[in-house]
Amino acid sequence: MDKKKQTHPADEQQHLTTNQGLKVEHNDDSLKAGIRGGTLMEDFHFREKMTHFDHERIPERNVHARGSGAYGFFNVYDDSMKKYTKAKFLTDPSLETKVFVRISTVVGFRGSADTVRDVRGFATKFYTTEGNYDLVGNNMPVFFIQDAIKFPDLVHAIKPEPHNEMPQASAAHDNFWDFISLMPESLHMIMWVLSDRALPRSYSMMEGFGVHTFRLVNEEGVSHFVKFHWKPVNGVHSLTWDETQKIAGKDPDFNRRDLWESIEKGNYPEFELGVQLITEDEEFDFDFDILDATKIWPEELVPVKRIGKMTLNRNPDNFFAETEQVAFHPGHVVPGIDFSNDPLLQGRLFSYLDTQLIRLGGPNFSEIPVNRPIAPVTNNQRDGFARQTINKGRVNYSPNSLAGGCPFAAGADMGAFKHYEQKVEGHKVKARSESFKDHYTQAKLFYNSMTEPEKQHIKDAWKFELGKVETMHIRERMVEHIVRIDKEMAEEVAIAIGVKVPENVSPPHKPSVLEGKRSVDVSPALSQENTHTGKIKGRKIAALVEDGFDGSALKELKSMLEKEGAMLEVISKNHGMRSATKGSEIKADKTYLTTGSIMYDAVFIPGGKDAVEKLKKMGDTLHFIKEAYKHCKPIAAIGEGVEVIDACLLPELLTFDVVSSDKGVVTSRKEGDGKAVAEQFIKAIAKHRFWEREKLKDMVDA
Repeated sequence: MDKKKQTHPADEQQHLTTNQGLKVEHNDDSLKAGIRGGTLMEDFHFREKMTHFDHERIPERNVHARGSGAYGFFNVYDDSMKKYTKAKFLTDPSLETKVFVRISTVVGFRGSADTVRDVRGFATKFYTTEGNYDLVGNNMPVFFIQDAIKFPDLVHAIKPEPHNEMPQASAAHDNFWDFISLMPESLHMIMWVLSDRALPRSYSMMEGFGVHTFRLVNEEGVSHFVKFHWKPVNGVHSLTWDETQKIAGKDPDFNRRDLWESIEKGNYPEFELGVQLITEDEEFDFDFDILDATKIWPEELVPVKRIGKMTLNRNPDNFFAETEQVAFHPGHVVPGIDFSNDPLLQGRLFSYLDTQLIRLGGPNFSEIPVNRPIAPVTNNQRDGFARQTINKGRVNYSPNSLAGGCPFAAGADMGAFKHYEQKVEGHKVKARSESFKDHYTQAKLFYNSMTEPEKQHIKDAWKFELGKVETMHIRERMVEHIVRIDKEMAEEVAIAIGVKVPENVSPPHKPSVLEGKRSVDVSPALSQENTHTGKIKGRKIAALVEDGFDGSALKELKSMLEKEGAMLEVISKNHGMRSATKGSEIKADKTYLTTGSIMYDAVFIPGGKDAVEKLKKMGDTLHFIKEAYKHCKPIAAIGEGVEVIDACLLPELLTFDVVSSDKGVVTSRKEGDGKAVAEQFIKAIAKHRFWEREKLKDMVDA
């Protein structure tokens, strides 16, 4: 008997259908009114696909499941935005607008770790006098896809593989990279995800972006295209990849704990709100389509105007009631803010409301306290699950005469929202504008804008992610894409993952419609190394202490750090009080068993002969210091404490006993140098990392 021929699914000519069995002609673009027009409600395939995806998880969010929240307030600096928008909270400096912010990972389940390589959601609810406004974005300014119809495919691909539910909170698997290797529009976003931006040190040291192109509309009805930015006052800083993996074991709540503790201690995270503005006449002036969510507007071409500041100053009272039940929606806007035809944004305007109907039990989610607007709510919507409002009277319809016609529609001159009147024309099509088809230029721009250490981190991330892919042709396809971004990067990655760099790769496609437009080759604003502010607010410093330490030196440093908004914790072999030779005794906050250098931004070793003799013989102490050195962190020691650094046998990168922050190790054995060491140590902490040490990391046994 002949054996039955094995067939691949592709050989069976399976056709994509709707849930009703209708064959689908096009699955990559939603139905639009013209090639760059808005998405049409009649696109039943898009709505079915998105509705099914939105309802796949109950009750956990399908994406952004693991989050942290905080309350705060926002103030605009002046009234200069009146020329662009009539939104009162953006134009009246006398108003203080309350906010709730939720920051989240995207891929992992609620029980995953904070420090995984991932995008971070950054959503802000403004409780304005005109209604709630939700700015729902990420810590990266672009996204993986151009059209929302591909969102279910993206998330299915990046989530744990369905046959074995692995891996958790990670893109390092075949399904995801198979999808990406066939979706070159994702490459710019991939460069961000493989960069240090995906490993934030703290939520207070992370940028936020609205991602999409929106509109601002002023009192005269004049429109400007706008992108929103959150710029952290603390600068943008990240963990290293090695740290994130270790922290996930030591403290999977690392980022949310940092946010909570910072607010409790009064080190309130602060973010400046910035806007990039483009006039209607400038819409087609650039070598990218401004409606394409996979593209940035380089700040060198379109500067960011900082218009106000948000301060987060209160933790929630109950995680479930507030952080878990808060509901954001990019369609929650106020007069003066409107939408563009960005096809990813257009899809989100449907998806978010659809998701909340199932996740929060029905249409009354806006009555949950954290979602409730401060503006009065008056309409004829009634009943449903979890209804809170007790409406009085007999009238629940419009028009009516029994209630005097109330509630009645208000005119735009009375503060009502009025959609921007944009001319729309074109054929109903499922297609993509030619101006959306440049997938490599900005991926190359991002890479070229990085410093050498940042470039190396991206290459190392490629090696890890693709090294986890088991299917060789997926690795090969990805290297073919990387060649189009940077050949040297492709060669290093290819060697590491065991494939050859393909020859005669076709050059990246650049649509003719984008040729000769305004562009830049390098954007310094994209490098985190250009965001240093000289501040150390929110940083955590470890002091390694045993009995017999120099209490006066530690007290002096602690006072100077706290004055700058940083926090010092005492690490010892055991819990309890540690005695001092000078100054007063101090309580140990953590032990080597419960923490590690990975949890801190810098390390300090005070003097004290008896304490130092103990520390020099403790393997945990030496490991703590060497690991911090390997991770390029500032280290300081005073008096006999320098002997502990000597005992670590660190590489000959530095000249010790020089009170200087140039190389990140600040030491002095001299009496009376405590203040000078502290001042230089603070300068070193403000620099964050000393990346030149990475060249010596293989010499450090940590």
